[in-house]
Amino acid sequence: MKLVLAALASALFVTVPAFADEALAKSKNCLACHAIDKKIVGPAYKDVAKKYAGQKDAADKLAAKIRAGGSGVWGPVPMPANTQVNEAEAKKLSAWVLSLK
Repeated sequence: MKLVLAALASALFVTVPAFADEALAKSKNCLACHAIDKKIVGPAYKDVAKKYAGQKDAADKLAAKIRAGGSGVWGPVPMPANTQVNEAEAKKLSAWVLSLK
């Protein structure tokens, strides 16, 4: 019984942060243009994670792009600046995006 409870607690610990960061993305309106697994206006978050996989500075780059916006990396449609996202939230969102497989 203790082993089963420990396994359940471990599973919850692993999955809760992903849901919490998805909730942050929803609350900041990121999911109006992005989805986890398909292109909408912007790229799928899983595609972003693949593109930046293995880059040491990827989390900082993405956090900066989340706040300042950008263009040209994923096509002609620019991503507007997200001034409603503070630096800590941008870092949390970029870490979450990079964790997606």
